[in-house]
Amino acid sequence: MKRLVLLGGGHAHVHVLHAFARQAVAGAELLLVSPFARQMYSGMVPGLVAGHYRAEQCAIALAPLAQAAGARFVETSATAIDAANRKVTLADGRVAEYDVLSVDTGPVMARDSIPGAREHGLFLRPIEHFVRLFEDVLVLAEGRALDVVVIGGGLGGGEVAMAFAQRLRHVGNAASRVALVTGGGLPLAGAGVAARFIERGQQALRRLGVTVFQDSCTEVQARQVLLASGARLACDVPVLVLGPGAPVWLAGSGLALDERGFISTGQTLQSLSHPEVFAAGDVATRSDMQHAKSGVYAVRAGPPLSTNLRRYVGGGELLPHQPPARTLNLLSCGGRRAIASFGDTTAQGRWVWWWKDFIDRRFIGRYTLPAIAPAGSVTRVAETK
Repeated sequence: MKRLVLLGGGHAHVHVLHAFARQAVAGAELLLVSPFARQMYSGMVPGLVAGHYRAEQCAIALAPLAQAAGARFVETSATAIDAANRKVTLADGRVAEYDVLSVDTGPVMARDSIPGAREHGLFLRPIEHFVRLFEDVLVLAEGRALDVVVIGGGLGGGEVAMAFAQRLRHVGNAASRVALVTGGGLPLAGAGVAARFIERGQQALRRLGVTVFQDSCTEVQARQVLLASGARLACDVPVLVLGPGAPVWLAGSGLALDERGFISTGQTLQSLSHPEVFAAGDVATRSDMQHAKSGVYAVRAGPPLSTNLRRYVGGGELLPHQPPARTLNLLSCGGRRAIASFGDTTAQGRWVWWWKDFIDRRFIGRYTLPAIAPAGSVTRVAETK
């Protein structure tokens, strides 16, 4: 009996559990390790901020999914991997041994990359923490006008800024303001995104009254943020939407890592140094693809990851995973409007938002009981070797 440890409850692992619930993995003992009892779907978080969804509508419960897959669930996080000895050290001090390891722990934001951010900032990741603290922001907004500064000008930062602008229009004082600090470049710019898609998004920011600063944040203080130009922005709520970083505990793992500290994988999603280790999502990078690190690729990695884990356990031949050259990008714009792009083709309007809403709700529904198995009592087992 081989022990397969799924480290993290990310989008790819959610699909793996779903696949294993439908067809058990012969000869495998499964263990899921995740610090949270649910997986918040990142694609719906801007809608939650804007007021279109409740938190529970954006979440996938991991315990029932693990139970349906025949996996034991340990609600904790990892602090170290010893790839040479095939061991994972957990936050509670216990050690989980494995024959096969799959890592999908999600993105990490460097809390010390901007002075003062750790003490004063509201980080988008982990989403579970953000959702809880966001409720406090709404309470503040009911009492007085707020200055919200979103730091991070990529697609995620732009979506969150527009979502805050939309929500603050309907909560509390109408004098609340939202600013977006891009880091120096144009807002919403990103690799592989059509220029017209970016232009439409920038127009949406202006319509919602989001003030854009093409500047870098150098420090976050109690009531203001400092920019590289010397400007000081009044700020009650600094929201950090930074690019993903690698978990610090990977550094001593013995796994092959890229120059930024992410797990280097090949086409079969296996570690380049340890074939019994698989990785997907923001914790990994494809050695043959520089752009294959985003939420959309994490979701798409689920089916090939589940297939190759099953085949590796059973001694079968693994299949290469080649993400499509073009992907569908959907950007929510505060209110029930959105922008879509596929290649060079773009569209926008309310119908795009309803289309996105349908896709997002279908994703959540696919991995929620009773869609995968009859609902029943779930016993969370915290047991390791």
